[in-house]
Amino acid sequence: MTPLVAFRVAALRSRVTVMVTAKRWSSANDGALLKDLPKSWTFTRSLPADAIFPTPAASHKTPREQIRPRQVLHAAFTWVRPEQQTDPELLAVSAASLRDIGIREGEEKTDDFRQFAAGNKLYGWDEMNLEGGYPWAQCYGGFQFGQWAGQLGDGRAISLFESTNPASGTRYELQLKGAGRTPYSRFADGKAVLRSSIREFLVSEALNALNIPTTRALSLTLLPHSQVRRESLEPGAIVLRYAQSWLRLGNFDILRARGDRDLIRKLASYIAEHVFHGWGSLPARLDDPDNAGESPVPKRGIASDAVQGPEATAENRFVRLYREIVRRNATTVAAWQAYGFMNGVLNTDNTSIYGLSLDFGPFAFMDNFDPEYTPNHDDHMLRYSFKNQPTIIWWNLIRLGEALGELMGAGAEVDDESFITEGVKDGQEHRIVDRAQKLIMQTGEEYKAIFLAEYKRLMTARLGLRHFKESDFEALFSSALDTMQALELDFNHFFRRLSGLRLAEIATPEAREEKSCIFFHREGPPKDIGEVEARRQLASWLEKWHARVTEDWSDGGDGLSTARDGERIRAMESVNPNFVLRGWILDEVIRRVEKDGERDVLHRILHMALNPFEAEWDSKIFDNCVWKGDAEEEKRWVGDVPRTERAMQCSCSS
Repeated sequence: MTPLVAFRVAALRSRVTVMVTAKRWSSANDGALLKDLPKSWTFTRSLPADAIFPTPAASHKTPREQIRPRQVLHAAFTWVRPEQQTDPELLAVSAASLRDIGIREGEEKTDDFRQFAAGNKLYGWDEMNLEGGYPWAQCYGGFQFGQWAGQLGDGRAISLFESTNPASGTRYELQLKGAGRTPYSRFADGKAVLRSSIREFLVSEALNALNIPTTRALSLTLLPHSQVRRESLEPGAIVLRYAQSWLRLGNFDILRARGDRDLIRKLASYIAEHVFHGWGSLPARLDDPDNAGESPVPKRGIASDAVQGPEATAENRFVRLYREIVRRNATTVAAWQAYGFMNGVLNTDNTSIYGLSLDFGPFAFMDNFDPEYTPNHDDHMLRYSFKNQPTIIWWNLIRLGEALGELMGAGAEVDDESFITEGVKDGQEHRIVDRAQKLIMQTGEEYKAIFLAEYKRLMTARLGLRHFKESDFEALFSSALDTMQALELDFNHFFRRLSGLRLAEIATPEAREEKSCIFFHREGPPKDIGEVEARRQLASWLEKWHARVTEDWSDGGDGLSTARDGERIRAMESVNPNFVLRGWILDEVIRRVEKDGERDVLHRILHMALNPFEAEWDSKIFDNCVWKGDAEEEKRWVGDVPRTERAMQCSCSS
């Protein structure tokens, strides 16, 4: 089935911003010790294991070196333990992650934690009696750069257990990346290099601090006796990461390619019942009479103006599951666009069922605004460029729709015993395919609606407005992006510097032209445009913005008071980061850690990434403690990106 649901989202050049409040935690942490942390293995108890190792004991009794790459059929995972590491060095731990998982503060200083973070210590498994919970690696496939790549799977990631934080009720799956070869490693070594591990550790926490849905990172461990060959020999490392779910669209891709309809149904049911907390939590049916003419029940505060009423095709619960996955991904890609984030490799195996930013290779945040930019230097066709991300995610979601097509197209017959056991009968094919195609196309309209609604919400906040007007999209959003591109302005600096402008400072044409210089790089505007024309263009946009903010904040009065304008500035500074984890900063940190043996620089950059909206960090109080940073380093990292290090690219190798 190949539904022709190609579309271009109107806001491809845009970016979605989330209403963000700087995170603060109490210094008192009532979390648990590692040994007492609640642990579960719902995934492995709900889905079929690799038949070669049907039990954890069978895997555990097999010498580690005999667990080699191969095709794994009719299974969701393989039991496999991490490799043992010698003298691991714990480089960094995210305090935010400790608290979110529910681990007691101070536990990260113990040797048990260091060994756990390196994969040397298993919790929940009884070594003597060969029973209890056991680590595993997932089986999945994927479309890479639009081409079917076959079985992929967790080639160097090994999940340990799930843990539910009693305080928040959120369940996370903890996983080691770089912990050794699995049956899904293909020709690789199952290892990760320090360079890429630093990047993933930091960006996971940076995205979360911006309220962009993402997988998370708890710790970063150096393996001093591990040398990994990539382009050259590099030191090995492990990231202990976690997520509400590590399932990807690729988990369905491999089952569809193999025609494993029974496991597709089991996996879809597992996701609805155990990842999304039950079928009743999914979006309301579009064809429900109670919803006729209205939007579906909003999820996570996101409005939808998708197609409704009698034109909607009848849905069963698997359609609603598909829509939930689509809606989550629409929200996330909107946030990427609003904050100028690019994953760099949006293959289906890197697209999350839960709607998380997932698997960070050649990622980047935007420097000078350029919708054609891709951080992946192997992406010669610009498939995963900034402007293409919304369309590519939808292309990936169509592949998911094709995998679920039989279940969605079956309609009310999906639970008939004959359909479950025998599948589609002769004469039913065209009806089921046609219904599934229509449902996928209908969900595509919902994807666009959710994306645009979230994008508008975020951009409205980033531009300091309380209420969105349809005219804002072209008059402010699009024109701001056009101006940034024409004048080669830094994307995130534009919003942060705009945040600090008081309306009184740009009340006249002359004042606007004078103030426009704050948006330029040190070298000034492009030579082919010239400073006079560049100032004129910025002043023209500032005039529209000034008028719109005044209208939005004055509540019908004359002008805007100083107090109200101060409130607007604070609101903008709470959603427009001062610190962004840029490529050149990451390269510097990697060099200083790997080549120069520095360690404190990791703690300083992590602290800034966890608190990106602050005006400064050094000597400020955080969690009732004075933070000792490096004021000069901070100033440099939030300042101009060096001209030769803008729009950096890197490879997928890690």
